[in-house]
This record gives sequence, C-alpha cells and structure tokens, in this order.
Amino acid sequence: MRKSALVLGLLATVAFWPVANAAVVNYKATLAGASEVPPVNGAGKGTAAVNVDDATKKASWRVEYAGLSGPATAAHIHCGAAAGANSGVAVALGTGPTAASPMTGTGDMTDAQLADLKAGKCYVNVHTDANKGGEVRGQLAP
Repeated sequence: MRKSALVLGLLATVAFWPVANAAVVNYKATLAGASEVPPVNGAGKGTAAVNVDDATKKASWRVEYAGLSGPATAAHIHCGAAAGANSGVAVALGTGPTAASPMTGTGDMTDAQLADLKAGKCYVNVHTDANKGGEVRGQLAP
C-alpha cells in the first residue's frame, strides 16, 4: 500500500507541475515590387502572415498576392538579410501550382532562422518567370 500511495502522490505532483506554454508569435509583411532587391516595377502587391511557435519551431503561413506579371513560380521565406539585402531560402512556401494565391502551409524553422526572424532579418518573396529573383517582397515583422 505504501508504494501505491507514493506513486499516486508523485503522479499528483507531476500533474500539477507548472507547464511552460509555448508562445506563438505572429509576423506580417506587405509585399511590393519596390521592396525587391533590385526593385521591380509592376502592379504586384500582397500580404504575408507567418505564425511561429517558438517551442516546436513550426511556422504556418498565409500569403496572398495579385497583379503579378504572370503565374507565381515559387515563394519563400528568406532569412539572414535585413531590408535592402538578399539571402538564401529558409523555408519554401510553394512552387508552381502550390504557389498560387492564396498560399497556405506549414514548415519547420531552425534556431538560427528563428533568431534572424526575431531580429527582423527574414522576408517573404514571390517569384515569376519574368522576375526569377522575386517580383514582390516584404520584410517580416511582429
């Protein structure tokens, strides 16, 4: 009986142990050709909403755009660059048909990418055949 009481006591203690709640941070960007590096002249515009759970390192997104020169060929989150600079792909948001607006999905981020995101060094951009480096772009901010 003593072992049972001890086990039950330990289980009760663990059940009330404080649980750390993960913080989901919402980031947003306004997408425009003028924000691309180099800038793109065109009617393209859009918005990006990226939600990141710090504990699981999971990102979810919704990207909407209109007015591009043609169909989107790809869309990404790039990390490691402040506004006015370019960097490599961190998270692929969509390619070909999966890059059509509105675009939603989920993906993983690394610790380094999360640090860049918190420091304002991540952006979303959407690519087209006419603008392979990106047609619209926006820096992510909370």
